[in-house]
Amino acid sequence: MQADERRRRILERLRKRLSLTDYIDVAAADTNIRSNIGFRGPNVYILFVAIIIASVGLNVNSIPVIIGAMLISPLMSPIIGFGLGLGTNDTKLLLESLKNLGIMFVISLVASTLYFLLTPLDSDNPTELLARTNPSVYDVLVAFFGGIAGILELSRKEKGTVLSGVAIATALMPPLCTVGYGIANWNWQYAGGALYLFFINCVFIALATYLAVKYLGFPVVKGDGHRSRRLVITYGLLIVGIIVPSCFSAYNIARENSFSKEARYLVRDMRSLGGTYIYDYSTDTNQKTYTLTLRLAGESLSSDWRAKLYTEADKHGISAAQIIVQEDATIEVRRLNETEVMRDWLASTEEQLRVRDDSIRSLQSQVDTYAARELPSAQLAAELRSQWPSVHAVTLARGNTVQADEETEETVVVVLRGDGQLTADELQRMENWLAIRLQTPTVQVIWTQE
Repeated sequence: MQADERRRRILERLRKRLSLTDYIDVAAADTNIRSNIGFRGPNVYILFVAIIIASVGLNVNSIPVIIGAMLISPLMSPIIGFGLGLGTNDTKLLLESLKNLGIMFVISLVASTLYFLLTPLDSDNPTELLARTNPSVYDVLVAFFGGIAGILELSRKEKGTVLSGVAIATALMPPLCTVGYGIANWNWQYAGGALYLFFINCVFIALATYLAVKYLGFPVVKGDGHRSRRLVITYGLLIVGIIVPSCFSAYNIARENSFSKEARYLVRDMRSLGGTYIYDYSTDTNQKTYTLTLRLAGESLSSDWRAKLYTEADKHGISAAQIIVQEDATIEVRRLNETEVMRDWLASTEEQLRVRDDSIRSLQSQVDTYAARELPSAQLAAELRSQWPSVHAVTLARGNTVQADEETEETVVVVLRGDGQLTADELQRMENWLAIRLQTPTVQVIWTQE
């Protein structure tokens, strides 16, 4: 008996905690939503201005400007009105909401297209625009739960600031601006993806409103029940048609994230490959087959280490065919013993020596030209060991670094092997000394511990 009484009290407290009855004013919410659906007068100019502000924010990748434009926009009212009309069987309200939403849609497209046709700004990396061109099921969830928060805020007696947050989270305006950008630049991939995101937001905000209206018990308008059922069924089919492609998009996003994560782990685990070092890497997930590009420095990658690299990559779900190895900053290291040197010397004939001398004389001018570019490996190794006795072996290679302005700058990669570990200050001092010694602007020192 005591257990039953305790359970009853817990359920009663939970019911009181979750009850909406004392906090909801359905009649006032119904009147408020219907009165804000109309789109005329100041709302027309406010929408036009808000679209221009949002377009500027997208153009310059400014998130605060985009957020400010979303707070100004009156776009959400007809969408919530559509959900209310669907939930209360009010066909007149439903059609009025669709008409006003259509007018807002046209004005938004005209304003954003005109802006992107006339703006002199051209962003090289429009990340905020790109973010609106590949919607997924996660955008569906944001729109749906944002719509629930919106209708609950409109229905409660004491109004708060929830609608502002809903306007920012569901992001109705940026997709419309991106559609205008796609039209102005004849980029139909941008326009199509952004239009799809806008429809996702509209449909699932309206769906959330419809379900909340049914749950909260908004008064139903008497009318043709058969026609209302047809509308609900049509809307349900529309929801299925919208949500299926977004699931595929979410699957692709998950695959891209997984590939990038496994590539990062692979590089972390295989940074040093014997006498070779992975100093940079990149992934490409824009093609059907994802690829991982590894940039190597030091000695040329041996066949044994290449096999180990492919074996480890397979453990991370990356096949050998997906790996691109770039060895621009590596050199082939060949070690000869005395016997091999003597055999090569004895095999040289007088004719070979004459040809070699002729070649030396004919190429003397070219040697003089490129003498300044020769890397004094042996001398530099001796100088380094005199200052840092822990250095045992030195490997030098030239490479190129691509700058932000797409210009290339010569880089000398110095791979050192020795005892212990150098501090960051020692590595920096070593790089500064090498830059002066080699008369090159950029030196990258890679330390590998024996």
